[in-house]
Amino acid sequence: MIRLEKVTWQHGPSAGRERETLANISFAVPQGGFRWLLGPSGAGKSSLLRLLHLEALPRSGTCELLGTSITPHVKRSALARLRQRISMVHQDYRLMPTLSIADNVGLPLRLQKRDEDEVAQEVSTLLTWMGLGARQSSCPAELSGGEQQRTAIARAVVSRPAIILADEPTNALDEAQAVRVLTMLRELTAMGTTVIVATHNDALVRRYPAPALHLEHGKLIGDE
Repeated sequence: MIRLEKVTWQHGPSAGRERETLANISFAVPQGGFRWLLGPSGAGKSSLLRLLHLEALPRSGTCELLGTSITPHVKRSALARLRQRISMVHQDYRLMPTLSIADNVGLPLRLQKRDEDEVAQEVSTLLTWMGLGARQSSCPAELSGGEQQRTAIARAVVSRPAIILADEPTNALDEAQAVRVLTMLRELTAMGTTVIVATHNDALVRRYPAPALHLEHGKLIGDE
């Protein structure tokens, strides 16, 4: 499902020298696998998730996602199709400010050309489960940080993607909400979704034991 071998990703020049944000990264996650992504701030966690979300391409090494080899020469059309099967929860949520919460969450389904009645039912059911049933017509600016984060999570999972990448998905949630979200993500792996969650929340990591990828200074120091 996900396989990286000696992958390096260059973020850009720094102080007149090239700076490699990720260096010699190798790991694999099978279909339906769950991995914690751990490490201090600046370790490269967000960079690795961006690369797996195809927001950037590896400088060198082998990167394979969902059976497709990702190289600088891969066609944009192939990348677009692949990205429809990969969902990302960003730290800054990235909700569309002019759309209602329901329309934000329904975007992935509409990109898949799903029937509007089906979209409305799926979105309503999920938002109600997330405790946002009464806010469906609200815009993002009208929501608290925690409500925006839950909306972003709902948008990421509504289409049941093959891969879910989550960058600190519980940092604006209380403990009960965080547990609810992590339970849902773990349940999705039982249906074949591969999930990688970056977090600093040690309590959640202890509550949901799973193999972890440990990054430090852009290098993988542990895969256990």
